[in-house]
Amino acid sequence: MRYIFIVFLTALFFGCSSNVVTPISDTLTHEAKKDILIKIDENLSCEELPKKELPQVIEISDLHNIPQNVAYFSKYINANPPFYYIQNKYAHYYFNIWNMDTPKENLKSVKWPFFSYCAGKSYGENLQPLEQSFFDEMQSNANFEAYATLNAKGLTLKESNIRSFPTIRPLLRNPTLAGEGFPFDYLQNSTVHANSPIFISHYSKDKAWAYIFSSFASGWIKASEFVILEKEHIDTWQKAQQVAITKENEPIYDIDGTFLFKSKIGMIFALISEDEKTYTILSVSSYKNSKPLFLKSKISKDIATKEVMILNESNLVTVINEVSKTNYGWGGMYEQRDCSSMLRDMFAPFGIWLPRNSSQQSKVGRVITFKNLSDKEKIELIKEKAVPFETLLYKKGHIVLYVGTYNDEIIVFHNAWGIKTKKDGVEGRVVIGKPIFSTLKLGRGEENFDEESELLRNLISMNILTQ
Repeated sequence: MRYIFIVFLTALFFGCSSNVVTPISDTLTHEAKKDILIKIDENLSCEELPKKELPQVIEISDLHNIPQNVAYFSKYINANPPFYYIQNKYAHYYFNIWNMDTPKENLKSVKWPFFSYCAGKSYGENLQPLEQSFFDEMQSNANFEAYATLNAKGLTLKESNIRSFPTIRPLLRNPTLAGEGFPFDYLQNSTVHANSPIFISHYSKDKAWAYIFSSFASGWIKASEFVILEKEHIDTWQKAQQVAITKENEPIYDIDGTFLFKSKIGMIFALISEDEKTYTILSVSSYKNSKPLFLKSKISKDIATKEVMILNESNLVTVINEVSKTNYGWGGMYEQRDCSSMLRDMFAPFGIWLPRNSSQQSKVGRVITFKNLSDKEKIELIKEKAVPFETLLYKKGHIVLYVGTYNDEIIVFHNAWGIKTKKDGVEGRVVIGKPIFSTLKLGRGEENFDEESELLRNLISMNILTQ
């Protein structure tokens, strides 16, 4: 078995690393405000708050009329999906970033955020316009003169935000507009899971950030959130049998019980050994001077698999229930997921590689265009050609998974931020903010629904992953 190989080389790793509230004056400090609020509310518990004072949740018809349970739709799954070729390519895509010597993008390509965002159209965390000095500072600190001079390979130490500028500060569009402001931070490119392979181009001028490439996205991550590996470590990690995480939010510790991070669907680890109930996996932490410290972690077989999962009813229910535990998170913010990252992680335990953004995902497999088709023709084509749980439906900026039909309506699974509304020419949003099962007419019949934004009307294509 392949894990025997990594047992033999374990010595290599361990040897090398050793309530309504009276308004409070803005002139008070944060701590003074906090003390006043405590005194006001000290005799009123959360359970005693009048229910009528709580925000009223807007009911959305699809969420009440469509089963919100994957077990209902999993009966449509293909019993023998032809995934084998795709599955055999997963490791190639996952580790490809370690098998290059220079960045896969040229300098002009990686500088796209500095051409896209500028003063006068951007707002900061205080909802005030960002000044030119902010952009000048970011440009300087990006240190692009050093692009492609480090060219090192490494591993992330935690769930890390990949940023478009070397900063944690947000960049928002006009926050007075619907669908803008919080949580839409345009500097949030993506996230990358703990212990994921990365390629490091160079450090920022202040050394606090590094420009990295993951297997699916690039941008800036904090320098404290990764370690650089030697070639022998990289080779061993790749050659080992891999273990895929199948359960969300489980704490993972090292062998001494020190917390490392929590599990996420989409994580993969090198296998060292196994017994009847557990896998022992290789994980990495940071040692002195950001050197890697290789660790053993023991995890239950209930939360991971060393075999590529078969896309059957039982496994599908398990994985979709797990990814449904996270809310909508723009660009993966707050360790949540958006539409494309949910699908990407969902398919990972099944050995099916998907790119990171919806546009790229819509090009995987057999693509069928909806160009010049009426809504009726789109419905007919989807019902004829789409394969449940193997077909993605795409509109600009959003992607969904076809799961079958309910009362003769096409049903999709997707992580949705909300429904667009329009009243007297003014746009608004009914926020959903989580993974849901819905029709392609989500929002139709809701008050002030903007019919121009309907999912069905805006579908561009569908693609069958297995064809």
